[in-house]
Amino acid sequence: MASHGHSEACCNVPPAVAKDYKEKGTYIDLDGMKCYTTGPSNATSAILIIYDIFGFSPQATQGADILAHADSSHQYQVFMPDFFLGKPLPKSVFPPDNEEKKKQMGEFFAGPANPAETAKKVPQIVKQIEGKSARTWKWGSLGMCWGGKIVSLTSQSGTVFSAAAEVHPAMVDPEDAKGFKIPVCMLASGDEDKEAVKGFGEALTVPKHIETFGDQVHGWMAARGDLENERVKSEYERGYKTLLDFYHQHL
Repeated sequence: MASHGHSEACCNVPPAVAKDYKEKGTYIDLDGMKCYTTGPSNATSAILIIYDIFGFSPQATQGADILAHADSSHQYQVFMPDFFLGKPLPKSVFPPDNEEKKKQMGEFFAGPANPAETAKKVPQIVKQIEGKSARTWKWGSLGMCWGGKIVSLTSQSGTVFSAAAEVHPAMVDPEDAKGFKIPVCMLASGDEDKEAVKGFGEALTVPKHIETFGDQVHGWMAARGDLENERVKSEYERGYKTLLDFYHQHL
């Protein structure tokens, strides 16, 4: 189900910084929406990152920087918009192990994190970025956890993207896979529904790389990644190497 073989350049991904990460990028304004951007302005391809429900995190911005800069022979301009406008889900709500937390989680997913409503905004955000930059790119997408669902919804007919990736995706649905029109990479954790991930891969009719990092938790490449743990750090680095290899093939 997975494709194998990594480009030589991907072996040069730098070691992840465990704590006190210093961002390499800057923030731009998209009509009131803050957006992290990183990577050389002369890159010919761009990646839109749709973060997880906890919003911006050092692990996610470090991941954006790795994708943008790790391979000097094939760099990307990377953008990560703040879809939640500075009000992500508080980490204290996860896991939703009591009624109050479940209520908060439900309200968040029905409101600012509504997948269908968020997906509608994505093509316009891409246009805004290109307008502000006076550039056009070949675009890839990357969804983290909740963002994975948005990637699935925006990879169907008429998509603005040329390649899509999902890491530790939430709400995995094989029905979404049937409509994919572009190559996709899915890196699941050990916490995702194994049958859903398997069914998703089997339903795809496009080039794919489906892989499960079985000893990692949901969120290891984003806000829940404990990079002070050597095993997590190693698999975080391997995950971003795998993404780079995928984007190199398709962007």
